[in-house]
Amino acid sequence: MLPFLLIQTRADDAVAADEVRSTTALGGFADGELTPLRLDRLVAAARPSSGGTADLDWEALLVRHSGVVVGGGPFNSSDPEELKSDLQVAVEAELRRMLDVVLDRDVPFLGACYGVGTLGLHQGATVDGTYGEPAGAAVVRVTEAGRQDPLLAGVAAEFTAFVGHKEAVRLLPPHAEVLVTGESCPVQMFRIGRHQYATQFHPELDLPGLLFRLETYAGHGYYEPAETEELFTRVRAATVTEPQKVLANFRCRYAR
Repeated sequence: MLPFLLIQTRADDAVAADEVRSTTALGGFADGELTPLRLDRLVAAARPSSGGTADLDWEALLVRHSGVVVGGGPFNSSDPEELKSDLQVAVEAELRRMLDVVLDRDVPFLGACYGVGTLGLHQGATVDGTYGEPAGAAVVRVTEAGRQDPLLAGVAAEFTAFVGHKEAVRLLPPHAEVLVTGESCPVQMFRIGRHQYATQFHPELDLPGLLFRLETYAGHGYYEPAETEELFTRVRAATVTEPQKVLANFRCRYAR
């Protein structure tokens, strides 16, 4: 079987390693079936010689993989360009180049959280801070279209998922299909074409991983410091069993 490619943009080594752990476990990937790619590191290493691009051959890279998973990240795609760091600008440029190939070659793609901004903006969505959600657990609902989608096979019609994001899709282009919705964030999962997906919730994140991220990113605006104890208590009490089925279904459907 060709492995799946996990594209990461997190600078923190420990968080990136834990993302590989949780994605592997929740998606049911065996040894060698998930290849991490630290895109931020590749871009940062290339910057002095290439002006900020890693100049990756995405066509050659993607043809060697069954599909692409993009994890969460520290960047907000909708930030004004003048406020973005050189690294963010370069990473986003590479992601756009990658998505050009993904859509042109119809490569299976699943973007989690940060993937909403990258795939959404690439396809003409409006992404901004209107429907941001604080870190924690949220109840979401599968739409009628979602009930027919193979990535949501076996997933409950209403379920609890881990969330935490400063930006979200406010308006999708006409060719996108909403698969999962929520009260505070209407677009929780969408599909482009037949094989490109993005989720606002985290199918790749388990409870230990969420707690670790909350501790690591304390003070980064995902929650108020005074709410720490209450937030951690709520998160530990949440029953989150359905989102990981999306990730596992992605692996099962597209493994080749």
